[in-house]
Amino acid sequence: LPRPMVEIFVHSARMEGVHLRGGKVARGGIRWSDRKEDFRTEILGLMKAQMVKNSVIVPVGSKGGFTVKRPPVDGGRDAIMAEGIACYRTFMSGLLDITDNLKNGKILPPKDVVRLDGDDPYLVVAADKGTATFSDIANGIAIDYGFWLGDAFASGGSVGYDHKKMGITARGAWESVKRHFREVGKDIQNEDFICVGVGDMSGDVFGNGMILSRHTKLIGAFNHMHIFVDPDPDPSTSFKERVRMFNLPRSSWTDYNAKVLSKGGGIYDRKAKSIALSAEARARFAITKATVTPNELIKVMLQAEVELLWFGGIGTYMKASFETHADADDRSNDAVRVSANEVRAKVIGEGANLGVTQRARIEYALRGGRLNADSIDNSAGVDTSDHEVNIKILLDAVVAKKKLSYAQRNVQLAKLTDELALLVLRDNYMQTQAIMLSQAKSVALLDLQQRFVRMLERAGRLDRVIEHLPDDETWAERARDRVGLTRPEIAIVMPYSKMWLYDTLLASDLPDDPLFENDLVNYFPTALRTKYRKEILAHQLRREIIATVVTNSMINRVGGTFGINLMEKTGVTPVEVARAYIVVRDAFNLRAIWSAIEALDAKVHADVQIKLFYDIEQLIERATLWVLRNVAAPIDIGKTIAELKPGISQLTPSIDKLIPKEVTEHIEFRIKRYTDGGVPAPLARQIAFTILMISAPDIVRAAAQSKRPLADVARLYFQIGETFRLGWLRYNAEKLPADNHWQKLAAAAVIEELYAHQKNLALRMMRGSITGDPLERWTKANASSLEQMKQMLTELSAADLVDLSMLAVASRHLSAFSAGE
Repeated sequence: LPRPMVEIFVHSARMEGVHLRGGKVARGGIRWSDRKEDFRTEILGLMKAQMVKNSVIVPVGSKGGFTVKRPPVDGGRDAIMAEGIACYRTFMSGLLDITDNLKNGKILPPKDVVRLDGDDPYLVVAADKGTATFSDIANGIAIDYGFWLGDAFASGGSVGYDHKKMGITARGAWESVKRHFREVGKDIQNEDFICVGVGDMSGDVFGNGMILSRHTKLIGAFNHMHIFVDPDPDPSTSFKERVRMFNLPRSSWTDYNAKVLSKGGGIYDRKAKSIALSAEARARFAITKATVTPNELIKVMLQAEVELLWFGGIGTYMKASFETHADADDRSNDAVRVSANEVRAKVIGEGANLGVTQRARIEYALRGGRLNADSIDNSAGVDTSDHEVNIKILLDAVVAKKKLSYAQRNVQLAKLTDELALLVLRDNYMQTQAIMLSQAKSVALLDLQQRFVRMLERAGRLDRVIEHLPDDETWAERARDRVGLTRPEIAIVMPYSKMWLYDTLLASDLPDDPLFENDLVNYFPTALRTKYRKEILAHQLRREIIATVVTNSMINRVGGTFGINLMEKTGVTPVEVARAYIVVRDAFNLRAIWSAIEALDAKVHADVQIKLFYDIEQLIERATLWVLRNVAAPIDIGKTIAELKPGISQLTPSIDKLIPKEVTEHIEFRIKRYTDGGVPAPLARQIAFTILMISAPDIVRAAAQSKRPLADVARLYFQIGETFRLGWLRYNAEKLPADNHWQKLAAAAVIEELYAHQKNLALRMMRGSITGDPLERWTKANASSLEQMKQMLTELSAADLVDLSMLAVASRHLSAFSAGE
């Protein structure tokens, strides 16, 4: 698992090929495989990995690969390349021979093909190992076939986005690296840091990565030919030299200007029998021997005590301590591979694929290392390809209407490059932020994460053994030892949650809601949004894009277990949870608040930002629960936003004037805690009041039901909360020890009841009061019962421990008041 939905097998006397798709709308590269005996197994594994990587974009994962059966024995590399291209052509033709076409919105089945699978016109390919320059070949074949995607069939061709020129894969991975360092209080764009890397400056990922900060002190690197050592580089001069090398048509480490090297530096041939190291190099890498072999030096570099280990080259160089080299499945690097418990780098950036095994990632993370996974770090490349194809589909529709010429389309594509990169990097930023927030919750999420994994297993969507997720015994040990899932594990669970939610939303009518038209339009660069809005709204993948945008919005902001948490509390479907979440997001204008928190990057400590995000998340969870409890299904998103947003907007700036003095003192304490952490006062104030704005939907609804001014209802509502100490009761309910799922649900139920009592009491008092203070009139009329309630609250506050039964009794007493018994 995940299993492919479709397999296409192509073979001839000269080649064999297989293309596996995880769904009808899927994307992944085509590999020229050298594993003749088991290439189908290789492609299956790559397809599974692509499914996880593609969770951030519109299509699910796919992968293709072919082998050359009869490589030429004469003619050298050129002859081998010519045969590979011929076999690749056969493979592409074979795929298109049995693929449906599309013309004027109508399906055109291939001739002389018996179809048993229904309409299926979406087939795209991309570059991969061995086929990096083949996109134009594939697109030429697609155009010859009259295939509807034209040169969107294979992204990255001559009329497409050059990933190396954009530096997009490295820039995406750098978002992960920057976040790791921000969390330990370091800004690597403005502070020097020590780095070791795998690759060379001619490489896309390594080269681009090593010019993303002027403060990179690269003390060592290696590729398949050379080893680079620079014990104490000057950040400024070494940066300039790396830029110079990167801009050369071709380069290797031997092109590095030796004059720029610090004292004791050198560039060594990996074929050498031994390397005589300088005193400076030995000191830098803590080597006691005067001479080492090339492989020994590489292993020492991988184990070096540095701040960043940057993987930018092909190969698996790190395994778990309990794994064998065979487990790494990369025999060519067995001699230099190190174990996770030997790696002392503080942060690992996985710009390249498979630099680290998943078990090694987990072991390294459990020891305090900071990393995600390659599927997260280097997803920007496939994200760029996805945007390219979808933009081409859009612009080709415009060309078909003769509103744009083909040449003008190509010019337009080029102009979009910079903004497209920003859209893609935003995805990387948001995914890594989501992982950070989940990891920071640690043990608090373990139970929900386990329940979610079990749900996926029951549905046949996940195999935790294959994904190296903990078994139940290990999960129990983690809970006992207060150790949450590591980031590499979250980097599996979160994408699976996206795949699950995406499939569910796509199968529903949610993507057809006109409310999401702006989400669809905003997926595209700004220059296209107004000019081609009509064509965007008619996009071939309209529903898929909307389902993806909604999925990312929800899971990036509230985590992968948010859906199952609310489903278990309310019994609703994940689609209804998504609808309710969108209502809350837009009714409370949360995008503006999130942006303000993100603007504090490198200005306040990451822990402060995490706390701010959590306060917003508490608001989201409570308000989403309110929507699910109080709005009939299926939720009319637009209507519900229209009901709530005006009142919430009115309440937000005035709430401080509507609360009792005792509550104000509590809020001022929260504001000071934020401002002491460097948060600007206006934002600190807005976040501090979210603990009260949680009640905004109740207040808005109560004002509408009682036909009273919103300010009067809000003032009464908060007075009731203080009189009956409802905030204190809810606080104690939140603090209850929750050793199992049912205890958590019981505590959550009490909290919901207490909120309901507060609203119902407000409604009852307003119904019984025509003039004067509603609370005062009601208090006089119920003096005896109120005194009993106050005595009970006094007893509760004097108790050493407030447990669930005590809170349940208090809630029962309050229900008698609120219901009018």
